[in-house]
Amino acid sequence: MENIQSIKQRFEIIGNDPKLNRAIEKATQVAPTDISVLVTGESGVGKESIPKIIHSLSHRKHAKYIAVNCGAIPEGTIDSELFGHEKGAFTGATQTRSGYFEVADGGTIFLDEVGELPLTTQVRLLRVLENGEFLKVGSSQTQKTDVRIVAATNVNMFEAIKKEKFREDLYYRLSTVEINIPPLRERTEDIHLLFRKFASDFGQKYKMPTIRLQDDAVQILLKYRWPGNIRQLRNIAEQISVLEESRIISSAALSSYLPTTGGSNLPAVVGQKSKESDFSNEREILYKVLFDMKGDLNDLKKLTLELLKNNDTEKVQEENETLIQKIYGDNGETTQDEEEKDALEVLHLPESRQENPSYSAPVTEDKYHFAEEIEEEETLSLQEKEVELIKKSLDRNRGKRKAAAAELGISERTLYRKIKQYDL
Repeated sequence: MENIQSIKQRFEIIGNDPKLNRAIEKATQVAPTDISVLVTGESGVGKESIPKIIHSLSHRKHAKYIAVNCGAIPEGTIDSELFGHEKGAFTGATQTRSGYFEVADGGTIFLDEVGELPLTTQVRLLRVLENGEFLKVGSSQTQKTDVRIVAATNVNMFEAIKKEKFREDLYYRLSTVEINIPPLRERTEDIHLLFRKFASDFGQKYKMPTIRLQDDAVQILLKYRWPGNIRQLRNIAEQISVLEESRIISSAALSSYLPTTGGSNLPAVVGQKSKESDFSNEREILYKVLFDMKGDLNDLKKLTLELLKNNDTEKVQEENETLIQKIYGDNGETTQDEEEKDALEVLHLPESRQENPSYSAPVTEDKYHFAEEIEEEETLSLQEKEVELIKKSLDRNRGKRKAAAAELGISERTLYRKIKQYDL
């Protein structure tokens, strides 16, 4: 087995941090086996080097090695990419296609950003891990594959499992061995070493003298948090190599290339938490509004029943002026939404019936004939009373909906919708 130093040279890994060395050591230990490995770490730390080490030191080193960026493949086509499809399986499938798991049979597949896989694809992947079987899209024939899977993610997997975005059983199948790559800010001694390597590479690439940092610039370099890790450090070195005329870089010059916004290494996750927090607040407000609305409707039911029983409109209206204004507003128009409005129209105040020009009132002594129909136990719902009123009105008007709507004090359109809603 190769030692750690020779592996670093072979795969161009720079740094002497103990955590980095431990990660490489674990990779060399698991390489001869076929167990699945999960590489974790922030974006830009160089997780892609670990699966290459594992594959090159395994008995599969002469077979295929395929790296797949799961986050870069659209959700609608990822199953086809991974497992293949049959001709005609979907629109555009003009011929049968082999997926990565079929092509890499006997080799290694590196699933980068595995935390971005859709749940349906996770089920398929779990089956491959458990018994090496998979189905092509559009096929009912089970196929076998012998593939070693190494996955990587920068997602907090336990948070993803908690939010039901990642299957717990799949996580434990993938992470038989977990290898964590430390972020650059925890490898302080390696930062300047990496910068010098990148500066030398870009000096040769662009055929210009290699840049060097002054002592105060080195301190700035070491104190910066590097949220983009090695990828960000490499980009900064390239920018300075190309743009700076002076090849001796001061702290002021270096600082002008370092972004000052944001201290988080995972802005997308923070944004998601913020979004969920906002939704939670909106939901609490909505619950409160619904509870208040329910109370208003119960009060209105009692008020309406009292009106129909006692026929003392002025007294009841005076005693319940606050409730009436709250529900109907200053202009006598309801402030509820359309569904509540329709429900209230059926049990409207008697005055509102008289304001309807198309309403033909029954004789005086029978003006509140409907009172007997709705004077039931308190446990009856507003909907039940509404249904009975509509049925009674339709029967009395011999099924003539226009006349029934006028009698109920509601529009024909509303009555038609209520008949359909309650299957009358």
